[in-house]
Amino acid sequence: MAKAMVIDDSRAIRMILGRTLSQHGYEVSTAGNGREALELLNAAPSSPNLVLVDWNMPEMNGLEFVKAFRADPKYSDVPLMMVTTETEIDQMVRALEAGANEYVMKPFTDEIIADKLRVLGLIQ
Repeated sequence: MAKAMVIDDSRAIRMILGRTLSQHGYEVSTAGNGREALELLNAAPSSPNLVLVDWNMPEMNGLEFVKAFRADPKYSDVPLMMVTTETEIDQMVRALEAGANEYVMKPFTDEIIADKLRVLGLIQ
């Protein structure tokens, strides 16, 4: 089964995204911030097939996470989607330049997430 990680400081968003990904066949793990996510990833026996990360979080924000995640060669091919309230084009550009593959602005729908998964070639 494909594995996904959802990183967001909102428990509700983690649950919503987790449900959406589960419906598409993903086994989902979650983290409340970037630092916790990196700890879980480093302890995991294998890399996830997909990561969704919020921008605004305590301890380590999403942009810092993307940079740290992409700095590790074992995660270079893992699709990463930023899911955030940051709506400025400059922020989107920064996230994509840091290594995000897709960018979704909150609020989102299940269909928007599914469309991005299709763009990434992860679902049909």
